[in-house]
Amino acid sequence: MDEIVLFTEIMQEFKQSFSHAFDLLKQADPALLEIVRLSLVVSLSATFLACLIGLPLGALLATRDFPGKWLLTVITNTLMGMPPVVLGLLVYMLLSGSGPLGWMQLLYTPHAMIIVQLLLVLPIVTALTRQIIEESWNDYKEQFQSLCVPRFTAVQTLLWDTRGALLTAALAGFARAISEVGAVILVGGNINHVTRVMTTAIALETSKGELALALALGMILLAIALAVNALVYSFKGRATQ
Repeated sequence: MDEIVLFTEIMQEFKQSFSHAFDLLKQADPALLEIVRLSLVVSLSATFLACLIGLPLGALLATRDFPGKWLLTVITNTLMGMPPVVLGLLVYMLLSGSGPLGWMQLLYTPHAMIIVQLLLVLPIVTALTRQIIEESWNDYKEQFQSLCVPRFTAVQTLLWDTRGALLTAALAGFARAISEVGAVILVGGNINHVTRVMTTAIALETSKGELALALALGMILLAIALAVNALVYSFKGRATQ
């Protein structure tokens, strides 16, 4: 009997938490929107910068032979699996007051969060771009050479031809960025109204037992993932027509 009562109380608490979470979403709670906005700004900025660097770097690795190419490729692939907390610690040491970049005073700011997410996303975008472009390069290399197409033009053509797959690579990087917790807490500090993003807020609110805000933010994260995947699927469908 006691177990039934306990189970009923737990289910009632869950129901209230979900109800409160939906209320926060329907009312467009200002605190909720502030956290979501900062999360999107930080993760989209990091992903954009990673694509700006990673796309040409990946294309270079795929189409050029140069000394150290093998080593750079291995390092890039290895960094894809780097524990985020370790990277966060390294960035923290660089940006701390006693670190070489401490004079910039970036620690515990959104800029530090963008930097650490950029370093997390960059290996993913670079490695996936190299793989995608390399496959197309092997298929069309002889044709480009027979037509005397400049390498730069050939790379541009391959980047456009594989834009659907490259968009998926960017999505993978964005997903890694927006879902990161440990590294972001280390360099951002999870400061309210300054560096609190969705993942760090979910961790904090859950530890406090305040499940409503955590659930609301979790729903938004799932909605963002669903929307981005739908856009990519639609874009790939139009690209293949």
